[in-house]
Amino acid sequence: MERQPHIHCPLCAWEPRPDSRWKCTSREPGSGCGTLWNTFWTAGCCPGCGHYWAMTQCLSCRQVSPHEAWYHFPPPEDGDARESKEALETVG
Repeated sequence: MERQPHIHCPLCAWEPRPDSRWKCTSREPGSGCGTLWNTFWTAGCCPGCGHYWAMTQCLSCRQVSPHEAWYHFPPPEDGDARESKEALETVG
């Protein structure tokens, strides 16, 4: 089973809700179409213009962090590590 990340602001730990929305503005080169969407549904890709956002602003603390820093994966369980090792051994 694939481990799902816990998504929260890396600075203040605020967690976006399903109805949280970001706007595609001209803050980064190649962006600015004005689309409103939940950036975590698309891993930071604007569905309006296809721009991948490198940075994401927290809607709570208003600070900007790398988009990837919002994804917090749980540590692997012993079974996960064993399955990964077995998968690598069968490929190699």
